[in-house]
Amino acid sequence: MMFDSHCHLNDEALYPRIDEVINDAKKTGVSKFLVVGYNKESSELAVKIASKYEECYAAIGFHPCDIFDISEEDFLSTMNLISNKKVVAIGEIGLDYHWEKEESRRNLQKEYFIRQIEFANEHHLPISIHNRESNEDCLNILKEHKPLFGGVMHCYSGSVEMLKTVLDLGLHISLGGPVTFTNAKTPKEVAEVVPLEKLLIETDCPYLTPHPHRGEKNEPKYICLVSEEIARLKDISKKHVDQVTYENACRLFNIHE
Repeated sequence: MMFDSHCHLNDEALYPRIDEVINDAKKTGVSKFLVVGYNKESSELAVKIASKYEECYAAIGFHPCDIFDISEEDFLSTMNLISNKKVVAIGEIGLDYHWEKEESRRNLQKEYFIRQIEFANEHHLPISIHNRESNEDCLNILKEHKPLFGGVMHCYSGSVEMLKTVLDLGLHISLGGPVTFTNAKTPKEVAEVVPLEKLLIETDCPYLTPHPHRGEKNEPKYICLVSEEIARLKDISKKHVDQVTYENACRLFNIHE
């Protein structure tokens, strides 16, 4: 069994074919999906999907690039989606300095990141963290506003050296398609050294399609390629990677069989 711990079945590239996408993934051994929101509409759709499909769960929240034009009403109505029992995390939340260069806009990202961490803590939920080219500020916020119920660095892109700090915060590491890329030296190094008990796997579909399918739309069925590469790098069986990462995700997101 595999758990795709971060996918966007709520994306317009996949949602119109969702039955087919889920069925294709189940044929490859995927038995659970965390559908992750990034704004009001996608969070609402994530909850709708999770409510309809037994194997799906939802994370709700605002991506750092989606916080600039939201009203307080939209923010609160989105956060109120936690009343649905299939909501198991707040995310994806965090910082993205790749697209945002202005200090004022980066400061607003920090404000909403902190606010959503505190909301997760208040409601006893883990968080799914988006961190792009913002390592220092992201880690400082996580140290000062520690996620009390855990979380995961989604599609971890940091260094091996940074890994210890992340793990010391009690966070999990999630690896996706980039670990399969032939020239991806750092993700492969991370995969080799990250403790298996702190590891999750994901697709981030429809993005970051694993090798050898780069250039195609990503789907949860391709998560087996991520698992296979991690198993190769760690010199263990794929079955063991699948089992432990599945159990890790269920434990983090408080999902009981």
